[in-house]
Order: sequence, then structure tokens, then C-alpha cells
Amino acid sequence: MAPVQEKTPSREITDPSSVERILAAAETLFGEQGFEAASMSAIAARAGVSKANIFHHFNSKNALYLAVIANACKEARSRIDHLEQAEGSFVERLAQFAAGHLQGILQHSHLSRLILRDVLENGPERGQALAEQVFGPNFAKLVEIIANGQERGELRKDVDPAMVAVMLIAANVYFFEARDILRHFPAVDFAENPQYFSAKMIEIMLNGILPQEPK
Repeated sequence: MAPVQEKTPSREITDPSSVERILAAAETLFGEQGFEAASMSAIAARAGVSKANIFHHFNSKNALYLAVIANACKEARSRIDHLEQAEGSFVERLAQFAAGHLQGILQHSHLSRLILRDVLENGPERGQALAEQVFGPNFAKLVEIIANGQERGELRKDVDPAMVAVMLIAANVYFFEARDILRHFPAVDFAENPQYFSAKMIEIMLNGILPQEPK
């Protein structure tokens, strides 16, 4: 006797909120349990949909995982768009972007840890997909904006804009990863103040650590 296949009611498939619920449930379970441990059945139960509904929208668990990360990156893209379009000096807008980027990492802490662990453990296998389908467009836009700031004379032109972007992102990621250690260092008084860390990080990036020449 052939196995009975799970059917998804058409109204469930066309429900516009089902994808949002699936993504939210997957983000929570992937973040809490990791990619391998989080089952599609558990995600479906948490989202209040059938497993067949999930596979109607996402053809594999890996496709759902990449969609979850891409969805979280929408916030980062809005911050990048603000960096490009907002009023004020480029330096002021860059500081706002850096603070917002760090805030986003901290707010999505479960997902941030999942991504970092995944990159460390599965980078060779998943690195290209993450670069091309998730992080690449945002990174390319950030580099473009920094290069435009150089062309306007607001930043040094002899610095690789991709290096600036990497250093900014890397500083925020390190703060997120090492925060539980940093807060126990007597010399560190900013572990509980991400806004202060971000502002000072940008200040050092822009001005360096060498003594300024007397005017």
C-alpha cells in the first residue's frame, strides 16, 4: 500500500502570513538548536503550518536556512540605504551605520551565533552560497558608498574601501563574540555600552592612533 502523502490546503499555501511565520520559526529554532538539530517538523509546528507548506515555499532545508539569513539581512540593507541617503556628513552617517550594525547583531544574537559557527565549521562548503545569495549585495553596496565618500574628498583616496568595510564589520563581530570575556577585563569599561564602543571604534578608524600633528 502506497504511503499517504501530506497535503497542504490551498488556503494555507496562499496565506500571506505563512512565509513570515515560517521564517520567524526557523530563525528561532536554527538559532537555538543549530542547523542540523532543528527539524523541519519542529519548524512547521512552531510556525503553525504543515511541513508540506514549508517545502512549497522552500525546496530544501538549506534553502530555508539561506532565506532566514537573507531575511535578517534586510535590516542591514535598510541601514546601508540610510547611510547613502540620509542628511549630514559622511562621517556622521558612517558612525550611525556602525552603531546600527552592531545593534542588529546583538538583537539577533541567536542567529548571529549560528551564522558565525556555520562559517567556521562549514565555510568551504557554504561560503560561496552565503557570499553570493546573502551577504554579497550588502557588502558590495557598502564598499560602493565608502568609495563614493572617497571621491567626494570625505575620506582618504589611498585606502582600499573594501578594507574599510571589512574592518568596520570585523570590529562589531569581535565585540559581539568576545563581550562575555571583555566585561571581566578591568581595563575594559565599554562591554556594557555598545554605543560607546561603536563611536570610539569609528573615531579610531578615522583618526588613527598616531599623535596628531600640531596645527
